[in-house]
Amino acid sequence: MSKLKIVVTRKLPDPVETRMRELFDAELNLDDSQMGADDLVGAMNRADVLVSTVTDRLDSRVLSRAGDRLKLIAQFGAGVDNIDVQTAVQRGVTVTNTPGVLTEDTADMTMALILAVPRRIVEGVKVVEADEFLGWSPTWMLGRRIWGKRLGIIGMGRIGQAVARRARAFGLQIHYHNRRPVSAAIEQELAATYWESLDQMLSRMDIISVNCPHTPATYHLLSARRLALLKPHAYIVNTARGEVIDEAALARMLEKKELAGAGLDVFEHEPAINPKLKKLPSVVLLPHMGSATMEGRIDMGEKVIINIKTFADGHKPPDRVIPAML
Repeated sequence: MSKLKIVVTRKLPDPVETRMRELFDAELNLDDSQMGADDLVGAMNRADVLVSTVTDRLDSRVLSRAGDRLKLIAQFGAGVDNIDVQTAVQRGVTVTNTPGVLTEDTADMTMALILAVPRRIVEGVKVVEADEFLGWSPTWMLGRRIWGKRLGIIGMGRIGQAVARRARAFGLQIHYHNRRPVSAAIEQELAATYWESLDQMLSRMDIISVNCPHTPATYHLLSARRLALLKPHAYIVNTARGEVIDEAALARMLEKKELAGAGLDVFEHEPAINPKLKKLPSVVLLPHMGSATMEGRIDMGEKVIINIKTFADGHKPPDRVIPAML
């Protein structure tokens, strides 16, 4: 039997690519060049399965140019905000993702930023690297204690809960906003306080962690108006999606010191970053590396392969994305 034809849009870890070559007729992207719209259309027209990533913009205009051969888009990643899932499904194309495997890695990075920004860790590193450390002083490089502070988590899914577990160990009080409360057992485990009103929670927190997906409903969820509700001594951390925050408004507030600081791993117009953010010592910027562990990437690849194999065997893949659930 001929192998299923798959096109992989970006370079994946070697063990994942090797297994794909063993199982499928896999066309790899060895130089890791990002595909434009025409490249993606070409890939979709010569493949049974497109293995996409968050950098591939599969909107309705691109998907409308796909031929009848394409039957599955197997996203290498948990987020699918780069795919018009509704259009794909209407065209008879199944969409899958890789949820769950990046939870702990992303939560680790979130906690790292929660520590790094108030304690000015990156500023301290830069001082040492510039040979500007002249010795200890009682009032030099003072940051803020996180023990006893209130952490407001926006999005209490797998990652939000993993962040809460870590934060509790550091003495933070856990608060959260979600579409609906988590179970009583989880609330009790995390000693978490639910806020139905995001506005009310924002106005009372010392640190905000964004852990919700980007959907039409969460675009600019943290708008200029909502950011203004935060206390001047508050910090904000985002390891989810840049579009959830009005980045221009955030930059203005940080520049005017209307907020104490921010730790950002994602950006609204990625890979472009607001130039104001780069100039502020109170901001820690990372290049979208929250889930960047070898173990996590291999786990993602294994999920992609399982989804493709299950689909090829005539069954529903375990990680189908249903438009109504977005």
